[in-house]
Amino acid sequence: MTTLQALLIALIQGLTELFPVSSLAHAVIVPALLHWHIDQRGPAFLPFLVTLHLGTAAALLAYFWRDWIALAQGVLGMGPPETVRESRHITLLIILATIPAVILGFLFESFLRRLFGTPEIAALFLVVNGLLLFFGDRLRRGAPASIHRPIATLTWQDAIAIGLWQCTAFIPGMSRSGATIIGGVLRGIDHQGAARFSFLIGTPIIVAAGVEETLHLHKLGITVTSWTPAILAAIVAGVTAFASTAFLMRYFRSHEQWAMGPFALYCVIAGIASFALLYV
Repeated sequence: MTTLQALLIALIQGLTELFPVSSLAHAVIVPALLHWHIDQRGPAFLPFLVTLHLGTAAALLAYFWRDWIALAQGVLGMGPPETVRESRHITLLIILATIPAVILGFLFESFLRRLFGTPEIAALFLVVNGLLLFFGDRLRRGAPASIHRPIATLTWQDAIAIGLWQCTAFIPGMSRSGATIIGGVLRGIDHQGAARFSFLIGTPIIVAAGVEETLHLHKLGITVTSWTPAILAAIVAGVTAFASTAFLMRYFRSHEQWAMGPFALYCVIAGIASFALLYV
């Protein structure tokens, strides 16, 4: 992989990781469409992609730093009793929502690694992701629950349910943020609140995966010089991810109705077109 290719993948990663359009699908499909000579099934490709997540995680921590400080203060018992209880409750929700992904990721890691290098599968599931976004919004519009439910009112059952939605992102083409946002709105949160909770529960997983796979890259015997493209790519991914986060939070604030419509349409069209080109 050349430095230019690494930076282009990082740009795609940063732009699509938090958008509900599956950054992994794009990182797998685009090189195949451009006929880049990259071994996507090689032991270093997935770790490289996950290393980019460290840049994304840094962007999320930077954007939501006030949330994380408030949660940390609550865990430590700093502040008014009511605020402490709420912060501890939200922290517990974040932990519960990450448990399903940790368990399933551990059990099916080797199988999922084989799927990650198959662009045709990623293209097909990108279409499925678009349909999920479309029908998820349709189901949510008919739900009796309030669309302005605060995150702090979620129960442990809600957190587990959203965490299970997050597990669909193990399949290439399925968006982690898209699935968790849909999971959130179906539990009565509005799109902006669901996006915030999605990004909060995604941060620990992204950090853990990035650290694990970065260590895996080191065990492969990759030299310090070879790390340069990955480091530059992580910076590019982080900057673009921060901009993407800022855009999405504003977008969901002003587009509550059919918020997922444009992303659903894009996924269906891009998935069908990519599969057709790859198949031909």
